[in-house]
Amino acid sequence: MNFAPLFAAPPAIIVHALAAMTAFVLGTVQLAAPKGTLPHRTIGWIWVLLMATVAASSFLIHTICQFGPFSVIHGLSLVTLAALPVAVLHARNHRVGQHRRVMVLLFLGALVVAGLFTLSPGRIMHDVVFGTSTTHGACR
Repeated sequence: MNFAPLFAAPPAIIVHALAAMTAFVLGTVQLAAPKGTLPHRTIGWIWVLLMATVAASSFLIHTICQFGPFSVIHGLSLVTLAALPVAVLHARNHRVGQHRRVMVLLFLGALVVAGLFTLSPGRIMHDVVFGTSTTHGACR
């Protein structure tokens, strides 16, 4: 793994990728660790802030342009920003099943599936993981 392509990217991509990788690690810990504890709530709040950062920073990244400067991935960011407060409200109102469902869907959809997409050839994370050199850039 070579992080040089990531750290050579624009700042928005660096913030986006680092927040996503951290959220993935913390999310994995959250899924495996005991629920309802102080560490679970603390890590959960950090995870929510990281996910909001991932979603918000995506609007500064315009490398795939399907709808003007935006893509379907930006729609996923809107869903994420809408779903995060819903999941938090479920937890605060002790609706554990609904909270778990929304959080697992966000983890799988917004991190795992979208994260796998970033490993496609021509993407910066492809270069980080597989060590190839490709050209990256904004839409034209």
